[in-house]
Amino acid sequence: MKIVVLDGHTLNPGDLNWQPLEALGECNIHPRSTPEATITQASDAEAIITNKAIVNREVIAALPQLNYIGVTATGFNVVDVAAARERGITVTNVPSYGTHSVAQHAIALLLELTNRVGRHSQAVQDGEWVESMDWCFTKEPITELAGLTFGVVGWGRIGATAGQIAKAMGMEVIAHTRSNRAAAGVTFVDFETLLATSDVVSLHCPLTERTNEMFNAARFAFMKPSALLINTSRGQLIDEAALAAALDEGHLGGAALDVLSSEPPDSNNPLLTAKNCLITPHNAWASQSARRRLLEVSVANLKSFLAGTPQNVVS
Repeated sequence: MKIVVLDGHTLNPGDLNWQPLEALGECNIHPRSTPEATITQASDAEAIITNKAIVNREVIAALPQLNYIGVTATGFNVVDVAAARERGITVTNVPSYGTHSVAQHAIALLLELTNRVGRHSQAVQDGEWVESMDWCFTKEPITELAGLTFGVVGWGRIGATAGQIAKAMGMEVIAHTRSNRAAAGVTFVDFETLLATSDVVSLHCPLTERTNEMFNAARFAFMKPSALLINTSRGQLIDEAALAAALDEGHLGGAALDVLSSEPPDSNNPLLTAKNCLITPHNAWASQSARRRLLEVSVANLKSFLAGTPQNVVS
């Protein structure tokens, strides 16, 4: 089988081993790709592996030998699944590989907003403690989380794990989800109640037509002026101009985001300069442990397909 990896760098920047994938056939690994480059790179490919490289209808039409697309991620919106289905091409993804890493990152973002570890560490490195007249100082207020309310939007594996960590820190956990759920020590509420009562709102829901820009000016108006917003899900869940305005005008206490609507972001994205807004470069998923699991399951997906028993097929 001719296998082409379109954008292998993010999954494996050099600390993992491609050998298990290479054992399944002739394998060409490209660090990055564009739709135009994909047509050339994968012209005779039977299987392509993609993380964020776009595999749209035009790409699929231009690859006559293609019969398998493996997405090395949980989200598979980079693939035109309908076009693949029309051609009889199997598309797979990798669910659940990054649950603990992403939940951990969400809490790390929250702790940076409330404890400002990086800010205070930088102050020490800048010599401010050496020169201080006092034995301690704070550059910004420090917030204790115990007793505050942690609102989870989307009670899937990641949201539930983040909620468990928040509960362990003494927070009251509430959640809103489309399906009926039950979890010990968690109160499930309607969306407006979650917005109005949460001190922290953490987003863990997929991007759909219904959830696109679900956090907009009207929704921010429901939230406490002191509330903190955490997003490790999808950037398009948020109206970024509205969030920037809410932060700059003091209608929200802060935001910490690992995702933006366009990645890499445009230099004029208002959140890059918004007040009390922390941004990390979509790397919540990227611990070595999570990437190793991702590669292992991606290989297993292709191996199962070759054996005639495909797994993790998306619809």
